Amino acid sequence: MKLVVVGDSLLDVDVEGTVSRLCPDAPAPVLDVTAEHPRPGGAALAAAMAARDGVDVTLVSALSADETGERLRSLVEVPAMFGHVDSVPVKTRLRCGGTSLARLDRGGSGRPRVTDDMLDAVLSADFVLASDYGRGLLRDDRLRRVLTRVPVVWDPHPRGPAPVPGARLVTPNLPEATAFGGTDDPDEAARVLRERWRARAVVVTLGSGGAVLHSGGTPVAVPAAPVPAADPCGAGDRFAVAAAVLLAGGAAYDEAISGAVASAGEFLRGGGISGLRAPVPSTVEEVRRRGGTVVATGGCFDVLHPGHVRMLAAARALGDCLVVCLNSDQSVRRLKGGGRPVNHQDERVEVLRALESVDDVVVFGEDTPSAVLGRLRPDVWVKGGDYTAELLPETEVVRRWGGRTVVVPYHRGHSTTEILSRRA
Repeated sequence: MKLVVVGDSLLDVDVEGTVSRLCPDAPAPVLDVTAEHPRPGGAALAAAMAARDGVDVTLVSALSADETGERLRSLVEVPAMFGHVDSVPVKTRLRCGGTSLARLDRGGSGRPRVTDDMLDAVLSADFVLASDYGRGLLRDDRLRRVLTRVPVVWDPHPRGPAPVPGARLVTPNLPEATAFGGTDDPDEAARVLRERWRARAVVVTLGSGGAVLHSGGTPVAVPAAPVPAADPCGAGDRFAVAAAVLLAGGAAYDEAISGAVASAGEFLRGGGISGLRAPVPSTVEEVRRRGGTVVATGGCFDVLHPGHVRMLAAARALGDCLVVCLNSDQSVRRLKGGGRPVNHQDERVEVLRALESVDDVVVFGEDTPSAVLGRLRPDVWVKGGDYTAELLPETEVVRRWGGRTVVVPYHRGHSTTEILSRRA
């Protein structure tokens, strides 16, 4: 099943710190910053959640061509098709002890431009999740026409447009349903909105109160198990993703909503949005703390052979730790075709970590390692081959933070393709 998440992407930043005093000129807390955690938000967050569920997912969204857009692009770990927007919205939360003190919003100007490639990506989907954050992408007339031709779950926003007619499911929360439907009664709001939007079903989510589903006939109340949650951020996205995946798999509406309510609860029980942060390996952080050199390399490493081993040893000798950026199974399949990989990613990770030269392995799902490089920010990027560093697209990526690219010798006669062809 191929899922496309289409909608507005944001850059979310959590600035963590401690508070032990007030400002001398106002009764405002002083946050002593200890960490900053950027992460994808909006549609990009929903796509990340689907990918972590093992779904074959593509993100269709719009990014700006500035530093903020590039920063968000580096955090997106799924295949993506981007149009252009003047500036990406940035939401910065100032947090202490698991509680938000304030939120700073900036950016988000301009109307997103939709390309033909974006429309083609949506049409190629088996199922679509429309993740609206009120920034304009889902107002595009061409995109809306395309969305009437594919099965879609629509996660609405008060500043966004109405869902396209015929949506399989629309998932407003109670404040959104009240704003759209003019009533704070969830049963009545679900009924009114289903008729107004000509949707097959509408579910009004109620946080700890579960959800109310209207798919024709009598509304169905779906309870939620009690979950202590100080930070509900992202729970709505978790709900919408789970509902879309379950419906795409053939679940009935009540089954899909029950599963989505449970999934949102598990998400909150597991730490919420903080549990989704893509961590930098502790080895990398430790090497950086002591002023060492972080080296990274990447590839499929499907059938490990002497050429791989020699290249990895040469790469490790260039610094104080070596991180291997490993193509996921889906990424290998797109790059190498049917029948590959021979060894699944968990097996490839296990073998690589067993090598003395490898300190850690990070799996990425895109066709290129640009996004994971933006997160790791290695001092040295190493490739084995018979080409020059200037011809590698990663060279320009690594230069952004002052890193360099090194090519180590290519060992002829040793390649996975040659090994498999001999076996055949």
